[in-house]
Amino acid sequence: MSNSALAGWIGKTRSTRDQITAEQINKIAATFDCPAPPSDNGAYLPPGWHWAFFAEITSISGIGRDGHQALGEFLPPITLPRRMWASGDLQIGKPLTVGETVEKTSTILAVEEKSARSGKLVFVRVGHQFNGDKGGDMHEEHAIVYREAPAPGATAPAPVMPALKATISHTMKASTVQLFRYSAITFNSHRIHYDVDFCRDEEGYDGLIIHGPLTATLLMDLAQKQAPGKRLKRFTFRTVSPLTHAHEFSLHATKPDGENISLWACNHRGELAMMAEAQLD
Repeated sequence: MSNSALAGWIGKTRSTRDQITAEQINKIAATFDCPAPPSDNGAYLPPGWHWAFFAEITSISGIGRDGHQALGEFLPPITLPRRMWASGDLQIGKPLTVGETVEKTSTILAVEEKSARSGKLVFVRVGHQFNGDKGGDMHEEHAIVYREAPAPGATAPAPVMPALKATISHTMKASTVQLFRYSAITFNSHRIHYDVDFCRDEEGYDGLIIHGPLTATLLMDLAQKQAPGKRLKRFTFRTVSPLTHAHEFSLHATKPDGENISLWACNHRGELAMMAEAQLD
């Protein structure tokens, strides 16, 4: 598809509605293996948990080869076979609350083609505005990257090591069951999260890919634990390399510097997988 044709998708919008329910919150807590937060009407939804709402419901006949909604519906029909979340920027004016009915309006903000050593890349940046009937107000932008299939014998990108020293670290391992559950509660049918053969044979990974939003949510939770009593107002993150269920991974954070906390996730070799910044007040 030509650049001019891709540019024609900029400005396209879509709206969905959902209610923040206690039942879904309990499913999220069970998936993260953590105590369920307060779920009475009016209780705040924890940061990052909104990704388990506003599902994109697509019939089986509308699914592409990778398990995602076929391109050309809301997202442009980019022919590159691999896609993944590249970055995100979540700004929380007022947290969403239990019992609130929320309208999510999504807009395609930009479509950019780039070249890298690994081949052609296309970035699609999407904005989301969340408006609740009880005053919930959030804005989010995330970028999706589309890439070529891995070339046989291609050299892996040079690893990036953390530049900061952590004051708190936590090591964990994602199970196939946890990844399945997260896919289920987010209605995400992308095969990289549950089909090991597809990951290995089609995408070139050594295991199931841990969802970018799952890792980002864990980092948000770590930020909140670093600053108890404060509220997350902004969280930005960038994916550096994928994490898989085949190995342990680690989460790290610095000591709060005023309102700001730097966070990152690393693979089992200590190489950067995700970088993030949190602002709290």
